[in-house]
Amino acid sequence: MRKVIPMSSTLLLTDPLFFQHDPGQGHPESPSRLRRILGVLASTPVKGTVMTAPRSATEAELASVHTPELLAYLQRINGHRAQIDPDTQVSPDSVDAARLAAGASVQAVEAVMKGEARNGFALVRPPGHHAEPDKAMGFCLYNNAAIAAEAGRKLGAERVLVLDWDVHHGNGTQAAFWSRRDVMYQSVHQFPYFPGTGAAPEVGVGAGEGYTINVGLPGGNSDADYGMIFEELLLPVAEAYRPQLILVSAGFDSHQHDPIGGMDVSERGFAAMCSAMKSLADSVCQGRLVLLLEGGYSLEGLSQSVHACVEVLAGRKDSFPTGDTHADAKDALRASREAMRPYWPRV
Repeated sequence: MRKVIPMSSTLLLTDPLFFQHDPGQGHPESPSRLRRILGVLASTPVKGTVMTAPRSATEAELASVHTPELLAYLQRINGHRAQIDPDTQVSPDSVDAARLAAGASVQAVEAVMKGEARNGFALVRPPGHHAEPDKAMGFCLYNNAAIAAEAGRKLGAERVLVLDWDVHHGNGTQAAFWSRRDVMYQSVHQFPYFPGTGAAPEVGVGAGEGYTINVGLPGGNSDADYGMIFEELLLPVAEAYRPQLILVSAGFDSHQHDPIGGMDVSERGFAAMCSAMKSLADSVCQGRLVLLLEGGYSLEGLSQSVHACVEVLAGRKDSFPTGDTHADAKDALRASREAMRPYWPRV
């Protein structure tokens, strides 16, 4: 029997199958990431949330983003251990877990588009934003955000915004919508850094020119720096775009204690970013906001930041801290604004 979800609730989607994706001993994208998140949510529950198990993505949903060749390859390695690239290993249950992660992302979108939940957070692994239409890479098999955006389009959202705050640029999501304007991709990330994409001049092509926005930061940047970038560029463009659905590729490897990232963001900084997106969603698209878990490898930083964002989804408001911003962040913002000004003159 399907669980009844109050319309005023924040929907959290997860499943024990996600623990079965095991890239191997010492790999940073380990099952302990999700275990710690769920442990914190269990020990400090957030009122107004409902947790439920997701369904797997359908072949058609996967094929809305990925090529037949990639889908066939992943099916061939399903049930086996395999090394896709130096960073990306799979265990026997990994492909099924990835398909469930994509399905959870779609299910969260369905719930908010149909008014069955206020907003949602897909607590999934493996992550997805590095998976390109024709290639699995960077810990990612299927691109959860891109598949979810396509689902939103099919459910009637004429314009979808994907905001990516992971420390790594989401090359796969950018590639999926590079020449389209029905899905806007915005990313704030460390640059230059893996995977090497995400420079300010990368703005899209053809019909999509001006609908990809990249802000690449050099590292060591703070909550205040992120606040400046949101308030002076990302939010004004998003408000002008007026999306009918907002997705967040919510990676938490920009946290100040993350062993892979090089940023200085706190859990309250992530809460402020989430609060900004929630306010935007409330203003332009009836609150239709879905977060999708991407990276984050400090167990404490990850779990506390996810919990802070869940509190925001359930009703708490957070603001970016006031304080000094770094000169290099101002330089990065200036470069991105110059790249966007031909398309969005008011920035």
